[in-house]
Amino acid sequence: MTEEIDMAEEKKINPMLKLALDMGPIIAFFVAYLRLRDEVFTINGTEYSGFILVTAGFIPLLALTTFILYRLTGTVSKMQIMTLVLVVFFGGLTIWFNDERFFKMKPTMIYALFAAVLGVGLLQGRSYLQIVMSEVLPMKHEGWMILTRRVTGFFVFLALLNEVIWRTMSTDAWVNFKTFGLTAGVFVFFMLQSRLFQTYGIETADGEEG
Repeated sequence: MTEEIDMAEEKKINPMLKLALDMGPIIAFFVAYLRLRDEVFTINGTEYSGFILVTAGFIPLLALTTFILYRLTGTVSKMQIMTLVLVVFFGGLTIWFNDERFFKMKPTMIYALFAAVLGVGLLQGRSYLQIVMSEVLPMKHEGWMILTRRVTGFFVFLALLNEVIWRTMSTDAWVNFKTFGLTAGVFVFFMLQSRLFQTYGIETADGEEG
């Protein structure tokens, strides 16, 4: 872990470039879906909806941006690796069975898996968030434990919410939720933790609080 952190410090990249690599595939998926959602494509005698074709394009695009991020920074987080693995798995099932429901399940599995991992750490009296984020967000252990419990509950909520939306609403509604709802939800959640950060933040060497 120390080697990964040191390498990441040596190979910092422009924050806007990192944001583009992180969000680019999601935005591309949304734009492509809007253009192809009403189209039907026949390949080798089998009809595929625009959603299936967009999913097929999303998989290599996410793999490419993850690889580029690794080449530029020298490291990729375990969360990004797990996300890529689940995208390949559920995206592959979606294409193989020509059934969009598999890809819609992906966020459920991602958030459920993250919640389970964090939950195991909590049972052990540990915060896995602290392990991977303490360098950029110095905070007392008690604060990390509180944040980890909140994040675990938040991930469970997102997993359940995704299930409700894809099972009860249209594909358009789910795509909008996946593209904008999840991103906005995560942003708002961490904004609401500002008081926690202030209460348990550790003052760094330059006099700033983490």
